[in-house]
Amino acid sequence: MLAKTWPYYLANRARSPNADLEVRDKYSGRIAARVALADAAAIRRAIAACADAAAPMRKLPPYARQAVLEHCIARFRERSDELALALCIEAGKPIKDAEGEVTRLIDTFKVAAEEAVRIDGEILNLEISKRADGYRGFVQRVPLGPCSFITPFNFPLNLVAHKVAPAIAAGCPFVLKPSEKTPIGALIIGEVLAETDLPKGAFSVLPCRVEDADPFVSDERLKLLSFTGGQVGWQLKAKAGRKKVVLELGGNAAAIVDADQRAHLDHVVERLIFGAFYQSGQSCIKVQRIHVHESLYPELRRRFVAATRALKGGDPKRRDTFLGPLIDEAAAERLEQWIGEARRGGAKLLCGGGRERNRLEASVLEGVSTDAKLNRLEAFGPVVTLAPFADFDDALALVNDSDYGLQAGVFTNDLAHAMRAWDTLDCGGIVVNDVPSFRVDNMPYGGTKLSGLGREGVRYAIEDMTERRLMVLRGA
Repeated sequence: MLAKTWPYYLANRARSPNADLEVRDKYSGRIAARVALADAAAIRRAIAACADAAAPMRKLPPYARQAVLEHCIARFRERSDELALALCIEAGKPIKDAEGEVTRLIDTFKVAAEEAVRIDGEILNLEISKRADGYRGFVQRVPLGPCSFITPFNFPLNLVAHKVAPAIAAGCPFVLKPSEKTPIGALIIGEVLAETDLPKGAFSVLPCRVEDADPFVSDERLKLLSFTGGQVGWQLKAKAGRKKVVLELGGNAAAIVDADQRAHLDHVVERLIFGAFYQSGQSCIKVQRIHVHESLYPELRRRFVAATRALKGGDPKRRDTFLGPLIDEAAAERLEQWIGEARRGGAKLLCGGGRERNRLEASVLEGVSTDAKLNRLEAFGPVVTLAPFADFDDALALVNDSDYGLQAGVFTNDLAHAMRAWDTLDCGGIVVNDVPSFRVDNMPYGGTKLSGLGREGVRYAIEDMTERRLMVLRGA
């Protein structure tokens, strides 16, 4: 069982001034825990402490940063069951998915621990002309300074890890605002960090009300804002002033099934089912649009719909549950309305569509208009559209007909098609022979267009959290 009350962490210390934030079990709807809620004054104190910690964090040697990360890895392993249960309760994540996210949390900290001791510089040959004769250049990467992190509800552990672990590796203090819907995972990470010898003020984990969160964005002492969430990220960027901004803002990812996949349909359907419906579709890179070559379309549609109908929904604490609840009833209602809009526009509902409170059946539609919300916007739930295509280049154009560009999947055995997709698709990543939902935590991850700017993946986040400092040395 989870603890009933949780503190927040301000300047490395647990504080319990109140228990104002209710955290509900997303399946039962009952209050599962209460969390201390930071007010505007607490946020200001945390940012001041973070700024004061910049110098001691910068001086912390790489091996000491690595030791902090290794301590976290060990403690996360020891507390893995507790972490998975927290995800299951506060996010409604099926227990198998929750255990998978704990594994990824550990993986992300492991990669950061390795990267902490190999943040290298370079030697420059400056002698490009006679006037630079005898000069040498040296570059080191130094910590950028205090960082601000804002994270969403859908991966309460690993999306926090993708900001916190690189910051520690780079030597940057930070303030973190986790989602108020799922704060407990981040607070457990804070509890583990509080066991370490990080300098005072090196971290704060502060659940707070949206109306109190402006300093996370606007305070000029913060040198970087890293935000994962919805399109409000662009508004935050406009308010961020001179600080560096990294945004990961979701997508409506597509998958293409090429004509040569007939012998592989079992694998293709299995992966598409996973990509479309894992953790109830609440993932930035969930499969939302599936484009299938017309020669395979009838058979794939038959198999995909049958597999969708066979998915077991219910209590996420049960190990046989695949489809859990959405984060709240409003999310389920929104998708129910989008399905209705698509059907009124001529789409056919092949299965699903039913809703009970915040639980929506896995739903498949075909014939969805290109301007329907299910094609144009981010569904972020267990709904997918199917459509046939005749020509591979037409399929690429359909994938690109989107305001988003996070990742795309292409099932093909044709190397020329794979390369053409890589060259043509306007998104951050192309996954060949798997779904766009595939992610390994050391790869560069991010998007184009409305999907954001910048890249995560530990080494790439460290690049954003450090800056190059040049020394020029003139010989005797």
